[in-house]
Amino acid sequence: RERFDFGGRDVASWFPRHMAKGLRRMRLALRSADCLVERGHIPLSGRNPALQEALGIRPHVLVLNKMDLADPRRQPVSAGAGPGWGQRWSWTQSDSPVPAPLQVVPMVARLVADGPRYHRAESSEHNILVIGVPNAGKSSLINSLRRLHLKKGKATAVGGEPGVTKAVLSRIQVCEKPLMYLVDTPGVLPPRLGDVETGMKLALCGAIRDHLVGEDIMADYLLYTLNKQQQFGYVQRYGLGQACDRIEPLLKHVALTQGRTQKVKVLTGTGNVNMMMLNYPAAAYEFLRDFRAGRLGRVTLD
Repeated sequence: RERFDFGGRDVASWFPRHMAKGLRRMRLALRSADCLVERGHIPLSGRNPALQEALGIRPHVLVLNKMDLADPRRQPVSAGAGPGWGQRWSWTQSDSPVPAPLQVVPMVARLVADGPRYHRAESSEHNILVIGVPNAGKSSLINSLRRLHLKKGKATAVGGEPGVTKAVLSRIQVCEKPLMYLVDTPGVLPPRLGDVETGMKLALCGAIRDHLVGEDIMADYLLYTLNKQQQFGYVQRYGLGQACDRIEPLLKHVALTQGRTQKVKVLTGTGNVNMMMLNYPAAAYEFLRDFRAGRLGRVTLD
């Protein structure tokens, strides 16, 4: 397929009430923030333009999550990419011999030291606001930094679905020298996403709950994307003879080979009869789960 038909779907309106409240509180918290650490899965679609104004006036570190699952042939965007995101920012290097969490504190300390601190010039503390779309790994990053620099356990809840953090929390210390506190924030999507395709990419990364979009359309878009990027790992994964361009035969094969069936009651002339039928939604979820676990190869959606 040369293009994907979204069938008039609109997945761009998912903006729960806690997100709107969280965004307001985050803007208030910016007054005491020396730097922003943005966590994300994908470098363009995974960023929130609602925070654009704030990013333009604060030092900013972009930490891309799950780089071990990203396609090494598709490098992260350069610092100047994306209109209006400001120029005073940096990002952790995926090919560095130093793991990303170990790079964050020294990088933040350097950016804060080199930039103006406005009304916080007399304070020796570093207050860092951790931002990003839902389910991008913000809480996991904070807990990882606490283990690395303070040898302490986790201080904030994490989860595999979006929406675990629903309020701006109190400051969490992650380092002693320099004295650094991070503030975990709820994942926030813009009130209106730019287009349906952006929403679909976010959904594939787990930033939007699957059932709000539909596992069937997500699986179809994923197949389209894999074929477009010539990522044919699914052929070997599911024992297919060749790549396919339609989602129905793929899901049928997955359901058959992995026993994804469901009992359905059928009304006949002699009464109700229970029949076993292929469970296509379960097969679609299996396809999505394999993608998110990296079992279909290393893929970058942007």
